[in-house]
Amino acid sequence: MPATGPDLPEVVVEILARAQQEGLVGTGAVVDHVRHSMAFARAVELGRGRPIDAEDRVADLGSGGGLPGLVLAAVWPGASFTLIEGSTRRAAFLRWAVGCLGAGSQVEVEVGRAEEVGRAHRWRASQTVVVARSFGPPAVTAECGAPLLAVGGLLVVSEPPLGEVEGRWPDDGLALLGVCRVTLPDPALRFAVLRATAVCPERYPRRVGVPAKRPLF
Repeated sequence: MPATGPDLPEVVVEILARAQQEGLVGTGAVVDHVRHSMAFARAVELGRGRPIDAEDRVADLGSGGGLPGLVLAAVWPGASFTLIEGSTRRAAFLRWAVGCLGAGSQVEVEVGRAEEVGRAHRWRASQTVVVARSFGPPAVTAECGAPLLAVGGLLVVSEPPLGEVEGRWPDDGLALLGVCRVTLPDPALRFAVLRATAVCPERYPRRVGVPAKRPLF
């Protein structure tokens, strides 16, 4: 399993610090953001029961300033990554960051709303892992993330650091999207992990804005 500390190339940390200066990453120590991204890596590998390898395709939903996508790309240099971002300003920063890292052959930046990306033939049912940090409420994140997953793939979502999380991901609502909950063996990890048991039905995601206005659960 990957380490949980900030043992990354210094350039990654510097890029995240710049993202924070530009308002693309939230407040708090950059090292803490890095640790949280490393925890994503642990949650993914525990959820699937095996390491990430060169066959894996990972998408970061609403990548913003590059968390956790840029960190995970450094942790898993063999996997292919897509950073999905609806803001052209944030996407421009991500492209600059990928260039600085010399990771253009590994990491792609896709500009577009998640609902549109999820309906595009190129991306639909194409990813073995989708990660989401501060993307939106559970119903919105599930509806936008599930269509990207290949059968057996995982959607891993950061949960609030405090408070009760039980009931946020109801089984009947998730079943509409072809996903189910996975219980992690480490209860200290505050992540929801969903596995695709089937290809997401074609009617999802609904058009831009509808998942938030009329959530499935």
